[in-house]
Amino acid sequence: MRELKKYVLDLRVVSVKRLDARYVLIRLTQDMPLPEMLPGQFVEVRVDDSATTFLRRPISINFVDCEKNELWLLVATVGDGTRRLARLAAGDTLNCLLPLGNGFTLDITDFPTAPSPRRLLVGGGVGVAPLLYLGAVLKARGEETTFLLGARTAKDLLMTDEFRRYGRVLVTTEDGSEGERGFATQHSVLRQERFDMIHSCGPTPMMKAVARYAREAAVGCEVSLENLMACGLGACLCCVEKTVDGNLCVCKDGPVFNIEELLW
Repeated sequence: MRELKKYVLDLRVVSVKRLDARYVLIRLTQDMPLPEMLPGQFVEVRVDDSATTFLRRPISINFVDCEKNELWLLVATVGDGTRRLARLAAGDTLNCLLPLGNGFTLDITDFPTAPSPRRLLVGGGVGVAPLLYLGAVLKARGEETTFLLGARTAKDLLMTDEFRRYGRVLVTTEDGSEGERGFATQHSVLRQERFDMIHSCGPTPMMKAVARYAREAAVGCEVSLENLMACGLGACLCCVEKTVDGNLCVCKDGPVFNIEELLW
């Protein structure tokens, strides 16, 4: 995968939309065209005016709207830093280091797939974030995409209308309030249909279950890890993951890994 040039940019907040009590969608822009970004990459944002947040926060690239020159960030407000981000307003400035990491594989000729691949994108929680941009890029390539999104309840599902713009959307909820009852990896589509490639992001137990399914079905699979990160550049070593090739930094060598690289 080619490496893209990294930038430190002061981006202007277009809007901050609260999706529910925990999640906000931040849309950013600048006067100049935004740099190229790939699905699965992330940004490190600086949190200003916070007495307790000293390091940048890593946030997945949720979407890039080329027509409006916008970058979307889906933020879960789980600590002081992300709660401060949720209080941003239109016109504010957010300093971002981007794009970072390696994204999802678009050209899957290395995998035993069909000539016109059918992709399954599996997400849970805030892990659905990078799958939206991936789905948009795949649709632009003319590929068939199915999203499989899992949540605890119907109220916890995120951006389903946006996902429907780029492919078929299937849903599971743990309480059965929408879609099929259970976890994403229990959805009936996994028994009824054959996919050529799976991309997944979400809680680690979910991704490990996706990886088990992919191995049993002999389907190529990539997962986007969410290890704790600080620098985003592979210098601090706090996000190290043990792999078949030794210890690798998720922020620099990932966050997307083929499951055959992981000791799962």
